Amino acid sequence: MFLQPADVKGFFTRWRKIFALLLIGIYILLPWIPINGNPAVFLDVLNRRFHLFGLSFAAQDMWMAFFLITGLGFSLFFITSIFGRIWCGWACPHSVFLEQIYRPIERLIEGDATARKKLDRQDWDSEKIAKRSIKFGIFFVIAALIAHLFLAYFISIPELYRWMTTSPKEHWGAFVFMGVATGIIFLNFAWFREQLCLVICPYGRLQSALIDDDSIIIGYDEDRGEPRGHAKNEGVGDCIDCLRCVQVCPTGIDIRQGLQMECIGCANCIDACDTIMTKLNRPKGLVRYDSQSGLSGRKRRFIRPRIFIYAALMCAGATAFTLSAMQLRSANMNIVRMTGAPYFITESTVRNQYMVRVINKTSEPKTYIIHSSAEGQTYTMEGNEEGITVQPMGEEVRPVIISIARKNYEGQFPFTISLMTPDGETAIVTREVEFLGPNARLLEEYSK
Repeated sequence: MFLQPADVKGFFTRWRKIFALLLIGIYILLPWIPINGNPAVFLDVLNRRFHLFGLSFAAQDMWMAFFLITGLGFSLFFITSIFGRIWCGWACPHSVFLEQIYRPIERLIEGDATARKKLDRQDWDSEKIAKRSIKFGIFFVIAALIAHLFLAYFISIPELYRWMTTSPKEHWGAFVFMGVATGIIFLNFAWFREQLCLVICPYGRLQSALIDDDSIIIGYDEDRGEPRGHAKNEGVGDCIDCLRCVQVCPTGIDIRQGLQMECIGCANCIDACDTIMTKLNRPKGLVRYDSQSGLSGRKRRFIRPRIFIYAALMCAGATAFTLSAMQLRSANMNIVRMTGAPYFITESTVRNQYMVRVINKTSEPKTYIIHSSAEGQTYTMEGNEEGITVQPMGEEVRPVIISIARKNYEGQFPFTISLMTPDGETAIVTREVEFLGPNARLLEEYSK
């Protein structure tokens, strides 16, 4: 039988809904908001270009993703060490979509928890078939919308619309992906639901390693609540054992049994218990956000070693990514030596041959000049007489030949090749290259 949590209202439920709707709005709008000619978040895997809030990354820049991911990961560790599993209850996409879209639709069609449980036990008559068909039909449409919006992050909204209005045969891979993704999303929200948090997601299992007795969690004040008993009985605690906290829990746990891996920190039990306490004219907070130290009557420590460790690692990742992102340029250039011999000797020159790959990361065509320089050396460069024009988000590969007169050759030396603006005044990217050749003294003797 499916878990059917009861409806709940209260302070935290209201603010969770507001925050969730804000997150859903951001998720929907990000592919639509243009920044520097591209969507705010556009992971263009097909062309190996990645756009993130105005920054454009080529495939060669993806080493920065290590610092971004580690920074985000340690940010989650830092937040968890202070506020416990607040991510799961307030910001996890699975919880947001399940609690703020799918379950409200289910309540609208099938009724409250009692009505839904009754419908689960009911035979498959016309009423049950009609309600389940309507519900699952709407669930499937929403799953398809989520899958299409997810795909838009990788191909852009205009391209998604073009694919949707053409034959599936032209983009059969994407069509299959959409079918599979829609099916997975539908099955998850129609059937699997909280089992994703309990069985698959590793974050709940990491929780015990990331928090301590001073981390904020949702807990039950046992000293105040025990022993449980009817409200009219004397000598009992504030908990009347109404099980309301269990009935509203989306994972079906009893918060009174202490901190559990299954608790996602949604605060439904807090609002449910506060409602009961208000009706009984008793103080709220029997179930509340607090630390295990606070629930036990001890003083909570905010400054702890793990806070400094996670904060330092978070700042290190964020700083490394920020500094590396500051080095991003509108274009990139890679230089590799041509296959074959490392150098060539003719009657009059020593020659090195390179392949230069120029990448334009802007949304308009650009023309670039390749310039080389080396102090104390006289040489010529072939392959860049008229500049290189590169299409938007495109790349061009050109050979570049560096030749030095044998009489001027003094041995191997480093030099630079720069990608310049069309006026030749500003270097966008500069790479250091090694000019290879034979021993200068032996070459001079051979020439004689």
